[in-house]
Amino acid sequence: MAFFDNYTTLQSTIADYLARTDLTNEIPEFIRLGEVRLSRDLRLRQMLKVATALTTAGDSTVSLPADFLAMKDIHIVGAGPNPPQTIEFLSVSNFFRNSRSATSGLPNFYTMLGAEFQFAPIPASALTLQMVYFYQPEYLSDTNPSNLWMAYTPDLLLYAALGEAEPYLMNDERLQTWASMYDRGVTALTKSDDDSEYPAHPLSITNSTR
Repeated sequence: MAFFDNYTTLQSTIADYLARTDLTNEIPEFIRLGEVRLSRDLRLRQMLKVATALTTAGDSTVSLPADFLAMKDIHIVGAGPNPPQTIEFLSVSNFFRNSRSATSGLPNFYTMLGAEFQFAPIPASALTLQMVYFYQPEYLSDTNPSNLWMAYTPDLLLYAALGEAEPYLMNDERLQTWASMYDRGVTALTKSDDDSEYPAHPLSITNSTR
């Protein structure tokens, strides 16, 4: 069995694993659902993106990026304060209780409502926001044969897609194996990514003399 490295060979690999000739039309759906599962379960550094957005004076809202999954950091930059000011996240209830959401000024809090960020105080002028956020990779297709999942988590992409075949396989004992391998891979990858954010050895402090 050849290793898959694009959308076409992934479909062939899934067909081989399933050992079914009647699911060819469903395999792209399994892959798409597997990608959705990965987007819910993983938050890796490779998924981080930096983007900017502009506020409008007197408008407390800014639309979320189309590929937005979760925020890591958001700052006011450029014409705003120097150095950049970090905007703090609040839950919706705390935002409206504690954030001066009806006043105007330089925002220092935000929350998320539907497909929008909401800021408080309400921006008094146009400001540039710099966002560092986890993004949804573009879905695989005939015109997009590879993506982040294919490059960094091909094994989990395969097991996630195979797991989505469950309605067609019913009580197939292989499903439990694929699910276990997926869960184990997600746990290991998440730990590896978390560990990579910190030095491999504890920091040490050396006393210097003059």
